[in-house]
Amino acid sequence: MAMKLSMSLVYLDNAATSFPKPESVYQALDRFARTALANPGRAGHKMALQAEQELDTGRHLLNQLFHGQGPERFVFTLNCTDSLNMALKGVLREGDHVITTDLEHNSVSRPLRAMELSGFITVTRVASDRDGLIDPDAVAEAITGKTRLVAMTHASNVLGTIQPVAEIGKIARQHDLLFLVDAAQTAGAVPIDVQAMFIDLLAFPGHKGLFGPTGTGALYVGPRARLRPWREGGTGGDSSSPTQPAELPYFLEGGTPNVLGVAGLNAGIRFVMERGPDELRRHEVALTDQLAEGLGELGCRVFGCRDAARRVGTLSFRTETMAAGDLAAILDAEFQIAVRPGLHCAPYIHKAQGTFPDGTVRVSPGPFNTAADIERLLGALKQILA
Repeated sequence: MAMKLSMSLVYLDNAATSFPKPESVYQALDRFARTALANPGRAGHKMALQAEQELDTGRHLLNQLFHGQGPERFVFTLNCTDSLNMALKGVLREGDHVITTDLEHNSVSRPLRAMELSGFITVTRVASDRDGLIDPDAVAEAITGKTRLVAMTHASNVLGTIQPVAEIGKIARQHDLLFLVDAAQTAGAVPIDVQAMFIDLLAFPGHKGLFGPTGTGALYVGPRARLRPWREGGTGGDSSSPTQPAELPYFLEGGTPNVLGVAGLNAGIRFVMERGPDELRRHEVALTDQLAEGLGELGCRVFGCRDAARRVGTLSFRTETMAAGDLAAILDAEFQIAVRPGLHCAPYIHKAQGTFPDGTVRVSPGPFNTAADIERLLGALKQILA
C-alpha cells in the first residue's frame, strides 16, 4: 500500500479535542499573549487588571451560555477531569452513596471507584440499554437513604447518545440529592440550561466543543452545592485571610489561572454563541449519518443510537477483519486520517457493548469537516478492508 503523505490531514478526533480551532481563537491567543499576559489581580497595574477582566468576561459568557445563577459560580479549572475531581471530592462525605452509570469516562469512574475501594463511599452503577441510554426510572430505583449524589455524563464519549438529564435532574431534586453532569461531549454542541435541568454541578472542558486551547475547563457550582476547597493558595485579591477566601470563585480557584487559555476560550465561546449549539451539532450528526450509511455497506458494525435527535456527532464502529488499533494506525500512516481507536477511557460501556478489550474505532467530526472528508475516510476503509 503506497504512502499518501502528499494528502492533507483529515482530523476526525474532535471528541478528544477540537481541531482546528476557529481563526478567532488563534488571534485572541496571540493578541493576549503579546499585550496582556500578566498575573490577574483585582488591584494593581493595568495589565493585571486587564487579565482579571478577561477572566470576568469568560465567567459572564459561560453564565449566559449555560443559564447559570451568577458568573461567580463558574470556576476555571485545568480541564474537565479537574472539574469532576473538584466536584466529587468536594461534596462527598464518608458513608455517602453515589449513583452513576456504565457510560462514564474514567474521570468519573476512577475517583468514585477509588473512594469506594477505600470504604469512604458506596456506589451504584446504573446500566444503559443497547443504544446507550439511561432509564430515569432505574436511577430513581437506585436511590437509598444514604444517597447524596447522582453523577453522570450528558452524552457518551463512545456511543454519542444524549442522556435525559433534565428528567434525571428532576428526580434528584425531588429527593434532595445533588446532581453532577459531565458535559465533556455536549458543552457547545447541545443547549444546556443548568436551572431548567436541575443541575447543581456542571463540569466541562474548554478545549472540545467550546473550541478553547487545552488546559482550560470550568465547573459550575450551583447554590445547593457546598464544596471543600480543591486547592488552596493565592487569589490575587485577598492576601490577608489565613484560609482560602470563602467567596466564589476564589474559594475553589487558588493559584494563578490559565488566563491566556481563558482568552482563547472566550473567543471559542463567542464562536459557539454565534453559530448556536444546535446548528453545530446538526452539522456533525449529519456527517456521522453519512458515515454510518457507508459503514453499513462495508459490513462494519456501528454502535449506539441512530436517532439523530438523541446523539452528538460521535460514532464508534468495528470490523471483524481487523483490530481497531491496527485499522486506525493504517488510516493515520497511509491515508493521513486521524481517528481514535481503543476503549476511549470508558471501559464499563465497552464491556456492556461487548467490545472490551480491543474497543472500537471512534470518529468524531467537527464544524470544519465536510462530506468530502467522510467520503475520503470511507474510500480508505474500502481499500483497507478489501
